[in-house]
Amino acid sequence: MDERSLTERLITYDTSTLEGMQGAAAFVYGWLEARDIEVKGDRHNGLPVLAATVGGASKGPTVTLHGHLDVVPAHPEQFEPRLDGDRLFGRGAYDMKGGLAAMMCAFRDLADQDAVKVHFVCVCDEESDEKGTRGTDYVVERGYAGDFAITGEPTNLRVGVQAKGVLAVGLEVSGRSAHGSTPWLGDNAVLKAVDVFRSIESLPFTRESSDMFDRPSISLGRIAAGDAVNQVPDLCKIDLDIRYLPGQDPDAILEAIASQQDTEIAKVFHRQPIVISRDEPHVQVLAEAVSKFGPVNESIAVGRDGTSEVVSFINAGTPAVEFGPIGDGHHGPEEWVSVDSLDRYREALVEFVRLLPQRSRKPDLKIA
Repeated sequence: MDERSLTERLITYDTSTLEGMQGAAAFVYGWLEARDIEVKGDRHNGLPVLAATVGGASKGPTVTLHGHLDVVPAHPEQFEPRLDGDRLFGRGAYDMKGGLAAMMCAFRDLADQDAVKVHFVCVCDEESDEKGTRGTDYVVERGYAGDFAITGEPTNLRVGVQAKGVLAVGLEVSGRSAHGSTPWLGDNAVLKAVDVFRSIESLPFTRESSDMFDRPSISLGRIAAGDAVNQVPDLCKIDLDIRYLPGQDPDAILEAIASQQDTEIAKVFHRQPIVISRDEPHVQVLAEAVSKFGPVNESIAVGRDGTSEVVSFINAGTPAVEFGPIGDGHHGPEEWVSVDSLDRYREALVEFVRLLPQRSRKPDLKIA
């Protein structure tokens, strides 16, 4: 089974649901086991977690290949893979079942070498906004961090050395209720919440930039209010997805949000920004490997507007980057991944592992 057919199979599982995650995890487990790779299956917070290890001299380097099976919800037809030329469409094709499929194939290719120990870990809660420890934290705590980690988030075959931080903020905006026939006697919390959102969009931090990012972003993801159609709502709950820049202060951002009139912060999910040096030796070797399988017409280094669980490895002291295949439309109705890039991605991962023992110093290629 090659990268394309494996991606197609993974897309067919609706892994926005527990049943779909369990089915997909069982398939991945069986796929690896059928190739004589010992897999450890576990659960964290009720969700599947998989881990496996191949290769590995006792004194050699250790690399972790990391991915996730879960996706955001989609319409049923988006779980039916569709090929149009080089583009394979379907929920999760780009984020990140295509990358995961190619990573699995690379992991199989590396099973017989013994110069580098390679971990493969797969979790099912990357898309969740719940607080608490995650599946990736769980596997890192159990020794699967290694000397360097790659998570297969979509980067268009570039090396993600920076990513914005995340503040998922739940707000409660209060108003005053009244009868729907006399709205002027009330203070509509929904309309106030929209005004609060517009005010937050214009806060000073939203106009800042950095070397890799033009600006932060703010998205109004959910809004809920009202008990009856004939009553002016006195409370409105909104959820914001704020992606802030490396170097910005999340506490200052939250303080500015909390200063909005009649607004209280009800919950916060926070992921810090990701920053890793382009001169980090493993990053340099990965850049060299990428350059062997296609022209590099622009900087190999890239900053990602979204973040990922790379931060779990970095917090554990392991350098880590995001690196995935070419595509577009993740979390949207027309998500796709380039089939050709899946093969190039797999080859780059294998080449990276094979180059590591040969590079006792930084390679001549400098990541730009």
